[in-house]
Amino acid sequence: MAIRDIDDLPKNAANYTALTPLWFLERAATVHPSRKAVVHGSRTYTWLQTYQRCRRLASALAKRSVGAGSTVAVIAPNIPATYEAHFGIPMCGAVINPVNIRLNASTIAFLLGHSQTATVIVDQEFFTLAEDSLKIMKEKSQGHFNPPLLVVVADEACDPEALRYALGQGAIEYEKFLESGDPDFAWKPPQDEWQSIALGYTSGTTASPKGVVLHHRGAYLMSLCNPLVWGMNEGAIYLWTLPMFHCNGWCFTWALAALCGTNICLRQVTAKGVYSAIEKHGVTHFCAAPVVLNTIVNAAPEDTILALPHVVHVMTAGAAPPPAVLFSMSRKGFRVTHTYGLSETYGPSTICAWKPEWDSLPPDTQARLNARQGVRYTTLECLDVISTKTGEPVPADGKSMGEIVMRGNVVMKGYLKNPKANEETFANGWFHSGDLGVKHQDGYIEIKDRSKDIIISGGENISSVEVENSLYLHPAVLEASVVARADEQWGESPCAFVTLKPEVNKSDEQWLAEDIMKFCKSKMPAYWVPKSVVFGPLPKTATGKIQKHVLRGKAQQLGPVKVSKL
Repeated sequence: MAIRDIDDLPKNAANYTALTPLWFLERAATVHPSRKAVVHGSRTYTWLQTYQRCRRLASALAKRSVGAGSTVAVIAPNIPATYEAHFGIPMCGAVINPVNIRLNASTIAFLLGHSQTATVIVDQEFFTLAEDSLKIMKEKSQGHFNPPLLVVVADEACDPEALRYALGQGAIEYEKFLESGDPDFAWKPPQDEWQSIALGYTSGTTASPKGVVLHHRGAYLMSLCNPLVWGMNEGAIYLWTLPMFHCNGWCFTWALAALCGTNICLRQVTAKGVYSAIEKHGVTHFCAAPVVLNTIVNAAPEDTILALPHVVHVMTAGAAPPPAVLFSMSRKGFRVTHTYGLSETYGPSTICAWKPEWDSLPPDTQARLNARQGVRYTTLECLDVISTKTGEPVPADGKSMGEIVMRGNVVMKGYLKNPKANEETFANGWFHSGDLGVKHQDGYIEIKDRSKDIIISGGENISSVEVENSLYLHPAVLEASVVARADEQWGESPCAFVTLKPEVNKSDEQWLAEDIMKFCKSKMPAYWVPKSVVFGPLPKTATGKIQKHVLRGKAQQLGPVKVSKL
């Protein structure tokens, strides 16, 4: 039966248009044409200039038959060209594929081939990486290789020899490429907001990376929701510590145009660079994974500027932040907002919304509450924790574990050319995150582990996240990650990989390991205490996430923990 409305009024061109974040750029150029839009070293572009540059890019691509159905890869750090690509590429109807610059050539070759990339825009520092990837593609093509158009971006901070080499190999220089485009190019928004705007690949630690396809509608909603839930104001000064290649910079690429704010580009992220940008540019906001926050709180005194000249707002996501790190950040004057999400949800899509009644609580209690993943974003329609056995919602008791699931307009279209993965991830009308968590009485969710990271010792589940949170409280610990290690007696037991603070005397690792275990015994049940502690730097992804699959491999090489003869 057809659903009746009170009227029979149809959609028309005057009252209905497809949602897209591309309009934000046109508005910013109209409202604040002379305001700084993008700052990178000695270069500054206004919003009008940025709009013209993006239209030039769209025009230059369109002239080379790049449009609807085409994919353009960007292999570059946080530079103006990466920002411009987020508008210029979809303005010609194509899809942007920002590539993680820390991937190896064979993985990038897979991404470029899988997405049938027509054009590659590459920063000069990473040109040989792109070149090596294309060589691998050519070798595998058996004579059917049609090389993509190569555009190389020059940067005064880099060795000019790399640029000369790229141009010698036939690449077009980015500024020359823009010159071939029209600054008044009549770009067209998508006819359908379901049209793809971006493609991003998951890290693919166990199999080939999966291509996450995002649409204009979701990008529009997330670009407006991020500032809304964070309380970001018009004209915010945003520091790019988060890679733009990671979930399109959590959609802040487009959000900054909606706010007519200023993008401060940071080619390499260091604690000193962050503090300097706060002092020099008046940075008000930045996003970072917890591991980056850890480097900020543990920065050498000569690299810091304290007290901060003003409150700096920080959004963190990517892994559960240890309460100890959140506590240290707040003491230094940073206001940390904790969010959680995935590439499949356009970046963060839940927020630990701060409640005024928490203001009067002790700081360590505040940090513990703020370490939870929280409640759904305004534009995420449904969030729940469901039993992995029954599929029913778990009780809100803070103990019953289940899988975190989502549903709504800010969930991806699906994985590119991967029907089997789509069937699994969208089973029963939910997006399945693969993260295990609990639901508290106040409705806030809290991650306890990735489903593959849970440690089962003697039949009991141990949350590696909770063990890590306790390790971060130890005065000698800079970073910690906990994985399962085979155990002759218990099946599995926690194995802690620890990076010590620089000032710690590392001469007696045996004593340090015992001291850490003793410390843990005072904080958690005995069977949760790590049976082994391994010291050294932790392997990380390009976005600062600790690579637990690498650590699991190392734990496997250690062999099982032997049964005590005592």
